[in-house]
This record gives sequence, structure tokens and C-alpha cells, in this order.
Amino acid sequence: MRVLFWGTPDFATPPLRALIGEGFDVVGVVTQPDRAVGRSRSKLEPPPTKLIALEESIPVLQPEKPRGDEFVAQMQALHADISVVVAYGHILPTDVIILPRLGTINIHASLLPKLRGAAPIQAAIRDGHAETGITIMRMVKALDAGPSIVQARTPIPDDETYGELQLRLAEMGAMALIEALALIELGRASEVPQNDAEATYAAKIDRAMTRVDWSADGRTVARIIRAYDPRPGALSEAPSGEVKLFGARATGDGSGGAPGTVVAIDTDGMTVACGSGAVQISSAHPAGKRRIAPEEWARGRGISLGERLF
Repeated sequence: MRVLFWGTPDFATPPLRALIGEGFDVVGVVTQPDRAVGRSRSKLEPPPTKLIALEESIPVLQPEKPRGDEFVAQMQALHADISVVVAYGHILPTDVIILPRLGTINIHASLLPKLRGAAPIQAAIRDGHAETGITIMRMVKALDAGPSIVQARTPIPDDETYGELQLRLAEMGAMALIEALALIELGRASEVPQNDAEATYAAKIDRAMTRVDWSADGRTVARIIRAYDPRPGALSEAPSGEVKLFGARATGDGSGGAPGTVVAIDTDGMTVACGSGAVQISSAHPAGKRRIAPEEWARGRGISLGERLF
């Protein structure tokens, strides 16, 4: 089976490596253009999937947008049987979706129809879901609305961060993808329509979504912080300025402090009172500095006992 792979970030690399390792003929990788990085924006950084493609001598396509006669002609020249999309970063037009003879399938990091959209992993943690998973679905024009081919489920531990869950789901997605392609190749794939009435949505992360509301209970605050750990980081304000917070777990003792009050700083981290209960935070990233332990932050006079985050 000749596969055209679409994907950009680290999440897409385990499925790409699985396709190569399982002997699928990956005829091309479509990914985002190299992006400028660093303070001077003078260095171009290639997407992780491009690096794998170059290692394996696989042709790479990097259109600004995946459309137009020239791009479609490049696709046609690859003679792919099927397209596989994993966190590519653009919505594909219908003519591109249907171009391969077996169409296009997608790895989505939720149990569809729950959490359609751009940020399902963060939303599953933030919203307190007990489980999540991977759906291999056939792509259609509507957002994440195509029929399901394979699903794999996993519980979400109480202390798991976005980064940790993303790694697990990427590996699960790789295994589920190989299963789905085998079923398609054998003509045994069962495509189950989604129930649109049960659909929920996980919007793209913006700055406002990452801000901590200390009036919430400790379990909710801990989920918010874990949902954006390690990127982009949950935001709050300290007397010394803006800070991102990481490594949170709920504790029962807020010691009667007002929401946002720092009630303890020790080798285990920083305990902050919430609307009820508290959270213990293992590291902080003050604006303009590096990520540090709360004890070190306190020694640098960035935070003190009794001060409030808001």
C-alpha cells in the first residue's frame, strides 16, 4: 500500500515511524514549512516529521496551504493509494481528501464524537475526563465528523500532564493506525458513523484559557495546570510579575488562606490555597527567566509565604 503521510509536530512522529517500520511504502510526507525560531528569528527549524523523511529518503512537500493546481499535481505524481493525516495543521480541501483511490484517514486524539477540534488532549485533562483514547476515522469535509474505523481507549491518571498523555496517545495512535490500514487493505474495515448529537468540541488553545482561576477547587486548578504542562504553561500573576506554573497536584489543606495565597514553600514545591483545598506546584517559570523550583524562586525574591497569585 502506497501511503502519503501528512503531519507536522512530535505527536505525528510515532505513526510515521510505525508506517516505515511495518513496511508500508511511504511515498511522501506533507508537512508545514520550516519556521523561524530564536530571538533573532534568523534560524529555520524543520518540523520533526521532515527530519524523519529526510533520514529515510522520502520526498517532502511543504506547501504554505495544501491546495491549488500545482500542489495537486505534486500529489498525483506520487500515486498514493491512501493519505494518512496526523496533526498536520491545515484543513484539507475536498479534492485533496478524495484524490487517493482509498481516500484519506486521520488519527484523532479522542474518543470521537467527544472532543472534536484542535486540542482534545488538553481538554480531556482540563475537563476531568476519566478516560480518553484514539480514533482512526475517515476524513470528510466537516470537522472530525467522519466515520470511525478503529478506536483505542485509555484511562487518564489523576496526576498525568498533557505532555505525558500526548506521548502515550501518540504511541497508541501508531498501533491503531497499523491495525486500521491492515483492515482497509484486506477489505474488512467497518466504518461506524458518528452520532453528531453526542459531539463535543475542544477549541484551539488561546492565552485566556490557560489563566488559573484560584477561586476554583484544588482538583480543578490542578487539572488546569496539568492540561497545559509543558506547553504553553498555565498562567498566573505574582507580585513580581507573570509566571507559568507546572507539576500540580491537589492537596486537601489550604490552611485557611484566601484563594491564590502561598501557604507553604519547601523541597516538595509550593502550596497555594484555592477556593477549597489547595494545589502543590513543583516548578514555576517567571517571565524572562528559566523554569525553576519554587524554593529557588523564593530565594530570588520572586515569591514569598503569604503572598497571593492572581
